[in-house]
Amino acid sequence: MLDTGLKVLSEIKTNLFNSIIYVKEFVFLYLLIILIIYFLVGFNSLFLSLLILFTITSLIFLNIVGRKRKSELDQIKNIIGKIRGNQFQNSEQIIMSRNLKNLQEEIKLMFEKTKNDIEYLKKLERIRTEFLANVSHELRTPIFAIQGYLETLLNGALNDDTVNKYFIDKAQQHTLHLSTLLNDLIDISMIESGEMRLSYRYFVVNEFISPLVLEFQKVAREKGIDLIFSPARSGLQLFGDKNRLRQVLVNLIQNAIKYTEKGEVEILVIEEQKHGRIIVRDTGIGISENDIDRIFERFYRVDKARSKEAGGTGLGLAIVKHLIEAHGSKIEVKSEPGKGSEFSFRLKK
Repeated sequence: MLDTGLKVLSEIKTNLFNSIIYVKEFVFLYLLIILIIYFLVGFNSLFLSLLILFTITSLIFLNIVGRKRKSELDQIKNIIGKIRGNQFQNSEQIIMSRNLKNLQEEIKLMFEKTKNDIEYLKKLERIRTEFLANVSHELRTPIFAIQGYLETLLNGALNDDTVNKYFIDKAQQHTLHLSTLLNDLIDISMIESGEMRLSYRYFVVNEFISPLVLEFQKVAREKGIDLIFSPARSGLQLFGDKNRLRQVLVNLIQNAIKYTEKGEVEILVIEEQKHGRIIVRDTGIGISENDIDRIFERFYRVDKARSKEAGGTGLGLAIVKHLIEAHGSKIEVKSEPGKGSEFSFRLKK
């Protein structure tokens, strides 16, 4: 019995403590009502009886208010504890009493934002891990190849005129591939960190693309491919960074020639109302619908064997995507396996 009484007193004490935030309002109201009673009945036994009755009623009221507030605080603590313990799968599982509806909505929004932030950080960590693994693999391959050729030469092949030039040429090829890979890594790092500064100018697009086409004519002829340039109207000027756009077109033309066994590669410039559209189209092997969504990922290759053989780094299209987006545009792809591919982007006039 004594334990029950102590428990009740402890609960009342806790409830009164929880209602202490309303003490200013309570004291003000309490004194106001006491003054009203005093002016109505004067200072006599009736006043003292009413005073005692009102005081008891006020304490009971504070106890009820404190108990209600304690219940709400316990709800909040319970919800926060479950969020911390990852016990909620989604925000709809967060349910609070009617008086806490506004707080419930805020907690739901906070929960969703935190959940999305955590998922985003996990994705970044996964991408970082994959990127480091890919970089390690891509660097290791040419380094080990160069090391193997040099060791062979040092072990006697250097004096063998039938193979020494072959091994030296192979080592040089892998050195060039390694240099290209490192340059691509530097480029993509600078682009993603915002350190790469682009120099935007107006330029005559036909005069810009024509020399590029001439550079690749020999490579195209050696594969038996027609390399065609369909220019826009004479004097058409577009706005962009010529050096970085050259990097974009070199990559797209190289890929088009690399993945085309017969037919043609065509570079077109089409004038639109506010833009000029540059297109690189081929009649090559094409890209499947599943691969189109991934070709701009770093180190992703549609045809891994062919990319390795042709010396691709797996970073070219990722760099293309970033550079075109830096121009406020978007790289668009149309492709059909066995029929060819078309890469295009727009530049402001």
